[in-house]
Amino acid sequence: MSAMLEDERDDAIRMIRDSAAGIAPRGGDRKRIRALRFQSPGFDPAVWRQMGEQGWIGLRVPEEQGGAGLGMGAFCALAEELGAALAPEPLVHGALSARLLAEAGATGPLERLVAGEALVLTAWQERAGSFDVPGTPEAPRLFLPMADGAQSFLVPLRQGEGFSLILQPAEGADLTLEPTQDGGSFGTLRPRGGETVGTLSAAQMEAALEEAALGTAALLLGVMDQAFAMTLDYLRTRQQFGKPIGSFQALQHRAADLKVQIALGRASVESAAMLCDRADAPAAQRRAAIARAKARAADAALLVTRQAIQLHGGIGYTDEADIGLYLRRAMVLANQFGTAALHRRRFAAAQPEVEA
Repeated sequence: MSAMLEDERDDAIRMIRDSAAGIAPRGGDRKRIRALRFQSPGFDPAVWRQMGEQGWIGLRVPEEQGGAGLGMGAFCALAEELGAALAPEPLVHGALSARLLAEAGATGPLERLVAGEALVLTAWQERAGSFDVPGTPEAPRLFLPMADGAQSFLVPLRQGEGFSLILQPAEGADLTLEPTQDGGSFGTLRPRGGETVGTLSAAQMEAALEEAALGTAALLLGVMDQAFAMTLDYLRTRQQFGKPIGSFQALQHRAADLKVQIALGRASVESAAMLCDRADAPAAQRRAAIARAKARAADAALLVTRQAIQLHGGIGYTDEADIGLYLRRAMVLANQFGTAALHRRRFAAAQPEVEA
């Protein structure tokens, strides 16, 4: 990448982070997060519209189709900020639908989605622990986040070597909801009718899901980074035996270990994003980088947030303590778009000669 292009990329990422602070500040409006927990639809439609107005939902959609046309570096920077703020709005899932609709040429639904006027969720997953898209016509589609707030569902159906995309209205849908640890919900959809809005190849579908997996890794990076920052503040202010507990060497060692895990997670996410933004990147190399980033981010986020609870002491285990919100979010995000174990297998398959 030339110096000029690298400067442009860095400027775009800085602007994205600055714009995120206006809607979802890193410190977070945790009163808003708590007010939305275990309520329908689990997110704020007004904030979703703001995200559309900012161009976030269509960040990866080409400009000629109404999007921002930015790269994965910018998208991951945005996702990290939203993860740090615990924003419950399902941006990664909305962006996945936007990319699929754009590639299928479905102009009408795409316009409403990227404007934040509607939430379209892609109903692709048929079983837990899988990254495959069987596209079985009548199979229930699982793990649809905040499905109660969706206006429609994008259902891929297998058609030869590719997929036809069915846009099914949420009204009248056979949908069941289950609460999640973080106060949101997962929906199970049983496909029934709808309008065919386009077709996609298997390669297009896989590439879109891989980008969603990387976006989820960036969300996890934001969650663990902010949880760690809160924990450091607590260690500096909590007094025991007349001095801050952060001065105790044993706790310093634990904090240092967590900082290393966050740094490794950040390096994996950022290197994968840079690779995705290279037009000449080999598919296997890209697949391995994304798999490594998602596996590392999932494991590290669970480790950091659990350790953060422990470092807060007894108060960390109460629901009133904000630090617990970060562990709950990490638990929900860790398995979305593939578990850590699944992505380690994908990494090994893509680069068998490299130790995972």
